[in-house]
Amino acid sequence: MSARFGSLVEGEAPTEGAESFATLLEQGGVVVQRIASHRAASPAGFWYDQPGTEFVLLARGAATLGLADGAARVMVAGDWAVLPAGCRHRVVATSADALWLAVHLPPG
Repeated sequence: MSARFGSLVEGEAPTEGAESFATLLEQGGVVVQRIASHRAASPAGFWYDQPGTEFVLLARGAATLGLADGAARVMVAGDWAVLPAGCRHRVVATSADALWLAVHLPPG
């Protein structure tokens, strides 16, 4: 495999209320994604509940993550979170320019 280069800030811009996902790397069960959000929120009653741990870094903008225990975490550019496998969470809100780097680890 040869070296690849890119820019996190370049890529598809979602429409208002939506997110766009781009896989930057997938290897050995690890998936690295660029997620752009434009005033997005998870649908009512929807929860992410993933089989593997997820690391997210908010590279630009602002966002609020909600957790199943009722807690909410306001995030600004530079903030990150580790969401263990089975940690139910949702996107409560994002700014128009929110940009994430997400790393999904394989189960186990």
